[in-house]
Amino acid sequence: MPINLQHDNLEIALKKLKAKENTFELLESINKLGSWEVDLNTHLTIWSKQSYLNYGYEPFSIEPSLELFLSHIVPEDLKKTKEALNQIITTGAVDTYQCKARDKSGKIIDILMHGQVIYDEENKPCKVIGTTQDITELINLKQQKSELLQLIEYSSNEIYIVDINNYNYLYVNEGACKALGYSKAELLNMSIYDINPDLSKETVANLRKKLIFTKHLINRTIHRRKDGSSYYAQAYIHLITYKNSDAYVIFDTDISETIERETLLEEKSEQLLHLAHHDHLTGLPNRTLFKDRLSQAIIASKRHEKEFALLFIDLDKFKTINDSLGHNVGDKVLVEASSRLKRCVRDEDTIARLGGDEFTIILQGVKNIHDISNISQKIVNEMREPVIVKEHSLYISASIGISLFPKDASSSDELIKYADTAMYKAKEEGRDNYQYYASQMTAYAFEKVVMDTSLRIAIKEEQFVVYYQPQIDVKTEKIIGMEALVRWRHPTLGLVPPGKFIPLAEESGLIIDIDKQVRRDAMKQFALWYKEGLNPGKLSVNLAMKQLNEKDFLIQLSNIMEELGFNSDWLELEVTEGQVMNNPELSIEKLKTIHAKGIDLAIDDFGTGYSSLSYLKKLPLTKLKIDQSFVRDIPQDEDDVAITKAIIALGKSLKLKLIAEGVEEESQKQFLIENGCDFIQGYLYSKPIEADEMTQMLKASENGFHS
Repeated sequence: MPINLQHDNLEIALKKLKAKENTFELLESINKLGSWEVDLNTHLTIWSKQSYLNYGYEPFSIEPSLELFLSHIVPEDLKKTKEALNQIITTGAVDTYQCKARDKSGKIIDILMHGQVIYDEENKPCKVIGTTQDITELINLKQQKSELLQLIEYSSNEIYIVDINNYNYLYVNEGACKALGYSKAELLNMSIYDINPDLSKETVANLRKKLIFTKHLINRTIHRRKDGSSYYAQAYIHLITYKNSDAYVIFDTDISETIERETLLEEKSEQLLHLAHHDHLTGLPNRTLFKDRLSQAIIASKRHEKEFALLFIDLDKFKTINDSLGHNVGDKVLVEASSRLKRCVRDEDTIARLGGDEFTIILQGVKNIHDISNISQKIVNEMREPVIVKEHSLYISASIGISLFPKDASSSDELIKYADTAMYKAKEEGRDNYQYYASQMTAYAFEKVVMDTSLRIAIKEEQFVVYYQPQIDVKTEKIIGMEALVRWRHPTLGLVPPGKFIPLAEESGLIIDIDKQVRRDAMKQFALWYKEGLNPGKLSVNLAMKQLNEKDFLIQLSNIMEELGFNSDWLELEVTEGQVMNNPELSIEKLKTIHAKGIDLAIDDFGTGYSSLSYLKKLPLTKLKIDQSFVRDIPQDEDDVAITKAIIALGKSLKLKLIAEGVEEESQKQFLIENGCDFIQGYLYSKPIEADEMTQMLKASENGFHS
């Protein structure tokens, strides 16, 4: 082989050897693993670079020896270390030995020593080789792990590791077992649902979604022990890796005492808040809370464009009782007065005691002056009743002043001022009454009392007359029926329109007697028209649900029809949507009974209430009446057009007849025809007229009614 080629091969081999040495040194450095050897004949000792570093020396800075190595072993481990070396040399066995050493700086290190004997050709031990590894960090980690595991295992907190898929427990500590009363074996066969009775799958799913983004969260829950008792727990949940799989670690703490303290604090806070805003004697809102409620009432009324009334109430003769019988008796009178006030108003109204014998009431969402007057009169009547305190029968009364928002004032202070002024006016008028701040309102309230008396006289003297408004089939232009409408012919006031007396009649319950008179007169007239050979069609009359609820209503109706010779299929009773929906279940049963008698039923003013379609389809109806408020602005108003079309479509789907009220224009009529409403009622054809005029109209329209 040429000399140059041999030289090249040698150089390559040396480079490979050098690379292996570098790799070996790197591995030694990473693992802090130093190698060594000792010649047993010459005692020559060789250390690798890492061996020097393990003991804190610069590599190859001193001559290594067995004595140098042993000098670093701590005294308590020196004897055992020598024995281990001798055992390796004498037996030739491969052995591993762990001990503690002190490096050059004096720092204690843990070393792991491994040795092996090398034999010569005569099978005599000639050399010992081995490794020394600095395992201080590993020992520390093991120690820390052991301590941490003990801390986790014996922590007073409950610690759980949970399977991320089925929520079964993978690990539980002693704290969890003690808290719940289960053994580890029992808990490891359970899931989170077994100890959390209120935990739903939906809640768990939501928590899981949050953990995907946050990796940890806090949640409160209730734990149920093995004995059935329960306690509040706060859970700190983290997403971790456990045995190479995703899992949840849960740290739970019993917070029952915290919850109790929070509840107690909340109760105390509520009590203090209540005391700060309520009168200690009556429990009513005090002046502070009243002013806040009044401000809120103003804001709400402005937002919803509604009115409300403020009543300022002063107890008459209270000072005399208080001065003569003492404060104890006076306090009992005040408590009784507050109870009576509560009986007179709704839950949503605010009653407050301003101090002494002064009270206020905020009446929200009042519909009209009648409501305010009724409530005020009810309070006056309630206060007239004697108050029994021990052996005393005490008599008081109430003077009430009323201001209205926004009619009288738009600020809190002015409303209070004007109500107070009106209260003094009530005092001046002899006490035991109510007065409005505006004199015309008091006059109106007085007029209401007069009107009530006049209505009772009108019923007794049969001052009510029936007017009739025809209902037209627009296809044939013929009358197919008419609605009976009441008018009051007052002996001195003349003809009183319905809007003046119907609301009061409904409030007082007199509407029942009025309806009876109107229905009887109208049925008598209809029977006469049929007897004369005319065809008035169906008679539509209003039916108040109060009247329907009378036990003998159907018996009375049947008797009248028989007496007058009036056929049941001539009659159509109209009920308003709002009345039906007040008690839909009862209304359905009552109306079914009427329908079974062959009497048709119609819903009046449809679309102005809040009907439930589920109830509407159960009602035994034959007709829907589209309220004139929707008809008035068609076809110009887009909203009314849409609503009217929807009502027509609904009626047709329920196979009901449809009639539109308040039709006054030809354009309204054409719109209704085009959209499938064939029956109309309104001034376009005729205003409500008396029986004689209607007789002439029936005779003239036999061949078709032309507007």
